[in-house]
Amino acid sequence: MNGAERRILVDADACPVKDEVYRVAWRVGVPVTVVSNQHLRVPDHPQVKRVVVGSGFDAADDWIAEASGPGAVVITADILLADRCLKAGADVLAPTGKPFTTSSIGAAIATRAIMADLRAGGEQIGGPAPFSKADRSRFLTALDAVLTRRC
Repeated sequence: MNGAERRILVDADACPVKDEVYRVAWRVGVPVTVVSNQHLRVPDHPQVKRVVVGSGFDAADDWIAEASGPGAVVITADILLADRCLKAGADVLAPTGKPFTTSSIGAAIATRAIMADLRAGGEQIGGPAPFSKADRSRFLTALDAVLTRRC
């Protein structure tokens, strides 16, 4: 599955932009695989495939990383999964539209580690900002740009 065919892989359990992924994918004719640890509803469409993995730790991440590669666009907020997919040659977008790139992933991993250390030390730090309409719009623009660039 690591060929260069165009496809979208969605880390779906907590993904707020699945409907947007479907809309863009259908418009440009790219298949979508929705990967989750639990049964999620997906549209009954020939371009949408659902994969439900086991409940094991990182089972969805492992499936997505294995399936990613050149031609894949991976949608995830998981920084460590993004790193694995970038190393496999995939394009990776966060649901906010922020692209993960080989030049930015190191800083993202470092920031994640610092925040985890602060939380482990008892620091009261806020989580990510609430998902907004601007994030959704940025995501649509970014996904369209990645898929158009691949045409």
